[in-house]
Amino acid sequence: MDLLVLIAKAADVCLKPYSHAVVPADPSAPGDLEDLTVRIECRDAEGARHSDRDLDLEIYRSGDEINLMLAWRDQPERPMLWQGRHPVWMNGDTGVRCQGPEDAASLEALGRRLRSLLQPD
Repeated sequence: MDLLVLIAKAADVCLKPYSHAVVPADPSAPGDLEDLTVRIECRDAEGARHSDRDLDLEIYRSGDEINLMLAWRDQPERPMLWQGRHPVWMNGDTGVRCQGPEDAASLEALGRRLRSLLQPD
């Protein structure tokens, strides 16, 4: 299955009731797991865009591990999620660990799901 479709389907499952599309940050960049940055765009059931719910996703390899960074697009005041073996919420400006937001559970679920789908056994 295409990597972008896989990401969109995972977002659909974890971030209900919305539907998602995945757009590469740089369409000319290769779509591999070594270093991939995408925008996850959000729509409701009627197809109306909800850009306030869009996410930025960076997937990168560190050694043998796949790591993810998830952040709300154009909302730098909200914390970002680093998902490696464990989820870590960080202040987007300082990189200092912080408390997750009230709606952290669904984003953490997406991070875990993506990592489990992408991490080789």
